[in-house]
Amino acid sequence: MLKMPSVAFAIGAAIAVVALQAGVASAQIRVEHDLKYTTGPADADNKDKLDIYIPPGAKSAPVIVSLYGGALTAGDKSEQPYVGQRFAEAGYVAVLINYRLSPAVAHPAHVQDVAAAVAWVKTNIAKYGGDPNKVVLTGHSAGGYLISLLLLDPRYLAAHGLKPADIRGAAPVSGFFYVERAGVGPDRPKFIWGADPKAWPAASPASYVRADLPPMLLLFADGDDAWRRDQQSAFASALRAAGDANVETHMILNRTHLTVWYNMENGQDETSRAIEAFAAKVVK
Repeated sequence: MLKMPSVAFAIGAAIAVVALQAGVASAQIRVEHDLKYTTGPADADNKDKLDIYIPPGAKSAPVIVSLYGGALTAGDKSEQPYVGQRFAEAGYVAVLINYRLSPAVAHPAHVQDVAAAVAWVKTNIAKYGGDPNKVVLTGHSAGGYLISLLLLDPRYLAAHGLKPADIRGAAPVSGFFYVERAGVGPDRPKFIWGADPKAWPAASPASYVRADLPPMLLLFADGDDAWRRDQQSAFASALRAAGDANVETHMILNRTHLTVWYNMENGQDETSRAIEAFAAKVVK
């Protein structure tokens, strides 16, 4: 189990500041639904769409892009409007994106969709009051995996003329970073990453650790499975060993793998405050 008092203290202090900040009423937030982020034929399941939650009077506001979890086989942005509302109430332009799911598609289609959506945000978010130079990524579980892979493996952003430095930071929540390890590739349907274990490391964010990455905050629950908690510490250690000094970890107490994210609906949860505090720091 990770024990990092200095990091926990710093994050806790920042969360306390965020908790004192006044928000805006949900009724004042404008929502743009089902904006298509690809140029190809429409996806029958709306997996090529995103929603934008816009605070009143937003102008050059920082942006949080959020991805749902669901083991890359389930989930939809329409199930998590509270995420967009929560971040917009805190003054962020919040973008909730859909991405295609397995078994309809396999890796790397999921992360390719995320790259296309982020590229759309960078190009278009100014029209909705957001600052394209202040984009922060977050996501739960599989969503945390996808934003980490997007940030560490530069190929996916490069396909859209972008690089990891174009993202200000990422806060994966209870994600995973080693597809080849227990709990992930060996224990999940082979239609996600394929049946050849030799191919799994190429789909792992940890395979691309290096020093020149944007800041990352790894959030997780004390009630996450042991294998998932272990991946947080292993990934953070690998990043630091590669010379990355911009990685922090923070364990949310008294939460399960689901409630660490779904409790965001109450608007006063530690997870969203930690993400907001992290975002406020990296977009300065």
